[in-house]
Amino acid sequence: MANDNSPVDPREAVVEHLPAMRAFAASLTRNSAAADDLVQDTIVKAWKNFDKFKPGTNLRAWLFTILRNTFYSDLRKKKREVEDVDGAMAQTLSEKPHHDGRLALADFEKVFAELPVEQREALILVGASGMSYEEAAETCGVAIGTIKSRINRGRSRLTELLKLSDEESLEITDSATMAVVNSGMQVRKSGN
Repeated sequence: MANDNSPVDPREAVVEHLPAMRAFAASLTRNSAAADDLVQDTIVKAWKNFDKFKPGTNLRAWLFTILRNTFYSDLRKKKREVEDVDGAMAQTLSEKPHHDGRLALADFEKVFAELPVEQREALILVGASGMSYEEAAETCGVAIGTIKSRINRGRSRLTELLKLSDEESLEITDSATMAVVNSGMQVRKSGN
């Protein structure tokens, strides 16, 4: 039996990171079923490689790095696969949310999907998942300045595409989406 001062087993701590991993995976894949598969693949890989995890380091960044690397590996594999040309299969995989912010969310999803994957990734990691710039930079394997630049360009492009002024707010009830939009609005209002 472990005493009260013993460190938490990282395998037990994985559960608390699942919602953030799911949101990050959804932002990368733009498909709920694919996001679920990506998170599942990430957990399987993490579980098999926990012997490589260094206790005392950032478990969340380690998991997000595995997720990101898995996404890009899958992306390279898919370039060699036959696509769902008519979109019939894709239409059966997801359903639009039925809540009061559905139209605003649909508009946001449309313009968010237009951003380059690097900008979407940075916005989700910092804006919606709450990672620090340092954690996001570590996860993506880039410099902190690169993350800051991607976030700034992504936020600017989003507000431009959504035609938002400083006085306007986007009516969306999805908390992850609001985190990205609100953080962009705060930066613009402060003049940074």
